[in-house]
This record gives sequence, C-alpha cells and structure tokens, in this order.
Amino acid sequence: MATRGPGFSRTQTRRGKPCKNIFHKIRQGQVTGEGLTRGSQVPVALLEERDKRAQWQGIPVLLRRLHKSSHPNSDLSKIHSIVMELSSLLSMEAISFVTEERKMPQESISPNTYTFDLFGGVDLFIEILMRPTLTIQQNTPTMSDDLIKDCLSVLYNCCICTEGVTKSLAAREDFVMYLFTLMSNKKVFLQTATLIEDILSVRKEIIQLEEIPNLDSLVQSFNQQQLANFCRILSVTISEPDVGVDDKHTLLARSTQQKNSTCPSHAENNQVALLNIPGFIERLCKLATRKVTEAADASARLELEDWHSWLDNALVLDTLMQLAIEEAEQSSTESSDESSLSSSPLRHRLPQSMKIVHEIMYKVEVLYVLCVLLMGRQRNQVHRMLAEFKLIPGLNNLFDKLIWRKQPFGHILHRQNQSCDCSPEISFKIQFLRLLQSFSDHHENKYLLLSGQELNELSDIYLNANIFEMEALNNTDRNLVCDGKKGLLTRLISVMKKEPIDSSFRFWQARAVESFLRGTPSYADQVFLLRRGLLEHILYCIIDSGCKSHDVLQSYFDLLGELMKFNIDAFKRFNKYVTTEEKFQMFLTQINSSLVDSNMLVRCIVLSLDRFENETNDVKVVEVFSECRLLSYMA
Repeated sequence: MATRGPGFSRTQTRRGKPCKNIFHKIRQGQVTGEGLTRGSQVPVALLEERDKRAQWQGIPVLLRRLHKSSHPNSDLSKIHSIVMELSSLLSMEAISFVTEERKMPQESISPNTYTFDLFGGVDLFIEILMRPTLTIQQNTPTMSDDLIKDCLSVLYNCCICTEGVTKSLAAREDFVMYLFTLMSNKKVFLQTATLIEDILSVRKEIIQLEEIPNLDSLVQSFNQQQLANFCRILSVTISEPDVGVDDKHTLLARSTQQKNSTCPSHAENNQVALLNIPGFIERLCKLATRKVTEAADASARLELEDWHSWLDNALVLDTLMQLAIEEAEQSSTESSDESSLSSSPLRHRLPQSMKIVHEIMYKVEVLYVLCVLLMGRQRNQVHRMLAEFKLIPGLNNLFDKLIWRKQPFGHILHRQNQSCDCSPEISFKIQFLRLLQSFSDHHENKYLLLSGQELNELSDIYLNANIFEMEALNNTDRNLVCDGKKGLLTRLISVMKKEPIDSSFRFWQARAVESFLRGTPSYADQVFLLRRGLLEHILYCIIDSGCKSHDVLQSYFDLLGELMKFNIDAFKRFNKYVTTEEKFQMFLTQINSSLVDSNMLVRCIVLSLDRFENETNDVKVVEVFSECRLLSYMA
C-alpha cells in the first residue's frame, strides 16, 4: 500500500468501496462523535497488523494497553512502564524539533507524536492526570511524582510537535486550573510550570488568577527559585493582550476605551490579586537584588551565538531547575543562600557561566513583573512597597558586578528593531532600564535613584540658585536611597558614555535618564546632570559620532529637550560645545532631516526662547542670549 510520507497510509477510497483506513475512521469519529474516536476501541490484532505496514512504532497498541490499565481504582504504578515507553518515543522528536529550530509543527516531521495524538493519547493522559479529581473515595490509588512528571512531559512534547494540541489544552478550563494545583508539588513544579506557560500563551482570554484554588497559599509555598519561574506565567496574566495595529486599535482609541471602561480588565484584576498576596512584592524585591557569585574566568561565559541552541531546550532547563531544587533543599533559610549554594554537588557539575545565566534568566522575569505592576492602576501602592523593600539600593549594589558587568569577548551588539534571539544578559539590561524608566517617570520616588551625598548636592544647587527645594526632594526618606557615593542614575550616565555608538542600549539608557527629568522642570535636577557632562555627551552623539539610528537619535533629541528646557546654563554649555559654524550646521541638519523625531527638542527651544526674551533684567540670561548660536538662530 502506498504511503504519504514515512509511515502514513493514503485515505482515498478504492474501487468505490468505503475507506477502511484507520486514520480516516478515527478522524471522522472525532469530528462527528460517532464510531471510532480513539485507538483503544480498535481490535488489538488489527492494530498490530497495520502497525507493521504504517510504522506506528507500536503507539496505538501501547495506548490501548494504557487505557485498559488506567481505569478508576487501578494500580497506577503498573502503568508507569507504558508511560515511560511512550515518553521515550516522543521525546526525541521534541528535542529534534527544538534544536533544529522548526517554526511550525508538521505531522511528517513528528510522526510518532502525530500518531499519539490521533489515537487519543492526549485525552487519555489528561484523564490519567485528573483521575484524583474524579472520585470521592478516600482510599484511591495515588500517582507517584515520577508518573506525573512523565505524563506532563509527554503532553508538553505534544504541544511542541503537533499543531493544535496546545490550543485544545487551553480550551480545557478544568485542566488548566488543575495544573495550577500540581504546582504545589515541588518535584513536578518545573514540568507543570513549563506546560502552563505554553498553554496560557495561546489563550485568547487572560486567565483570572483569583479563580485559582488557594492562590495565596500556593504562591507562599514556593521557594525563591519556584517563585521566579512562576513569574514567567504571571507575565502572561498581568499584561494587556496585543489587540493589533488596525485603525480600530490606535493608541488614541485604546486610551479612550480605557477611560470609558468602568470595569477593570482581567490583567488589572490579576495585578490586584498579586498585590493582595502577603509578602509577594517583598520576595520579588529579594529575588531581583540577590547577589550572584561572579565567575573568576571570563572565558567561561557562553557566547551569544550559543544561546538559541540550548535556551529553549527542556533538558537544559531541567538540569538548571534540578540545581535550584537541590540548592533550596540544602538551604534551611533563604538568608543562607550563598553558603548552601556552593555546596551543591550538581552546582559543581555546571559551568560557572550557566550558573550566572540561570540567575539572570529569572531576574529578567522578576523585573518584568515589577515593571508591569509599576505601570498599572495600583502604581502608587507598588511604589510604596518597592521603596520600603529597598529595590533601588539593592539594584545599585548589583550594578557593576551583574547588571552592567564587562562584556565578554566577541559580544554582538543588539540594535533596535533588529530581529535576533537576544541572550538573557541583553534582555536583563533592557528590562532593568525599562524598570528605571517606569519607576522614575512622573513620580517623586525618583530621588531614590540618588545617594545621600547626591541629595545633599541637589539641596546645595537649590540653595545657591536661591530657589525653593522641590517638595519631593524634601519628602525623600534618606534611609531608602542608594548606598555609597554614587546612585543608580550616576552609574547609568557613566556606562552610557562608554557604550558603543550603535548599541541599542543607548536608546533605553536615554529613555531611563529622560524619565528622571519628566514632569515639572526642575532646575536643580538639570544642573545635577549637566555637572556630569551629560549635555556634552548627547551633543557628541548627535553631531560628531556618526550615529545613524533614528531610534537612538530620537531618544537623544528628547533627552536634550528635557535637559535644556528653560535652563540658561544648559544653553551656555551648548554654545561652549558647538564652537564652530560647521558643528552648528551639522546639528541643524540632524534636526531638519528628522523633524518628527526632533519635534520635542524644537518645541523646548522655542518655549525657552520665549521665556528668556521676557527675562531682560537677568544679566546672565542677556549675556548667554547674545552669544548663543542656537537662540539667535531660533529668534
């Protein structure tokens, strides 16, 4: 009999007789609900006979045996060997699919997984996993952790290799909720979390966290590593879905819809549910700021081109998570993390680079969750909690050794809007910068980005300028600011000056610094940044560096506008840097060639010019006004 691909029979009828193909019969039964709906209904003799020709690898026969041996009150320990046999047949296809970077599942690429799903394997495994919920008897046989783990792995492999399986699982609300209850079992946590994440990513409607049974106690039972992995799931549940880019979903239309909506969205309800969990934000702050042992040998780090070959490989993640479990079991308290981690046997078998990667990977998820919460309706509550638990000082202590450590040799620059698989280290830096931007944007807590010494400097600037201090500066609790001489903002400006000119980090860095200046213009804030050479660096990037990135240039135009707005000292510094007509013309060329990108700066200059023209009694203003090329040109 001819085949369609390796091991697949034709479905056409022959000589006018009804088709006898088993695949066709089962598919027809699944659609109509009549006749054969799963392989266990087919006589075993027929299955064995057809298996030899169709090369089904014995999967239908195994599923038939599994179905007969897994009825209620059966000894589930006897079915484990069948599950393991099926798992071995499917796992190699999943590994091959991941490592060969296939984008779309195809039955011809994964014949074993396709056959497993076709003969009802997915539904059968769901029944087995949910068996404890289908009986009220007290002395029901229990499933071993290893059996649960293998069942979950089989379902995940099917999601990877067979199109439509993930969506069918997502449609099973009862199964999704049951998976959350399995997360309380530490030994199957990783497999459960991975499957849930895959399922939630294809759901059209965001799941409601408050409907998860005993959510508070479940989250509180997680150790720190599990909580970090749980953040991967939370990131899907607290983010507003992408509704598209058509005319009906413009930013203006979405903003109007949100204002007119009286009921909070599912994502907003989930954010509230998380904030109501006792200790949740505090634990996230500890995760984000926990120190990491640095590698002594920089050459041990993995290079960027290695990431995509193993990052999504379940086997590697299994190993990393097993390390985390061993570390957690050896740690009697969370405060003794560092001493216990070094004694883990598995820890010594993993290269130092992967230990750091493991830490960075979960910090990315934690920072993302905090960032989303900072942009939600409960922003002020989140701000108070992050300040109380000293998130900013903790990140400041991590800055040099982890967040912006020296790049390994051969680091590939990530450019804005470039399609690439970013390493966790790049994602970590971008997420850190997005968090700073969200934290300081139009909020008085922005002064927590400074150190106590830098706060004193701001006060002196106000005093010398004979200007009243901003109320936010007066209200800043100095016990919650950054330690040492340099705060996060100063450290960020230092690395921005050293960043390669084409790096997209410059875009995010400029956005983070600009957010510190947004809102009511503060003369002292501007002077504080002017003293650190920020204006000269921005002008160098715009005029002298040869930067071609529209995104980076726009971010620098916007930052320059905030830095110079109504500040005569900034215009004086501008004139000192732009000393030649050639430089001035280059500056004007950059503005004129990107008027959309530079419009904020142009408006800033016009508004500043208007104010300065009305300050003719100020000798300093008159002097700068008469000398500054930019003001004269705009006038």
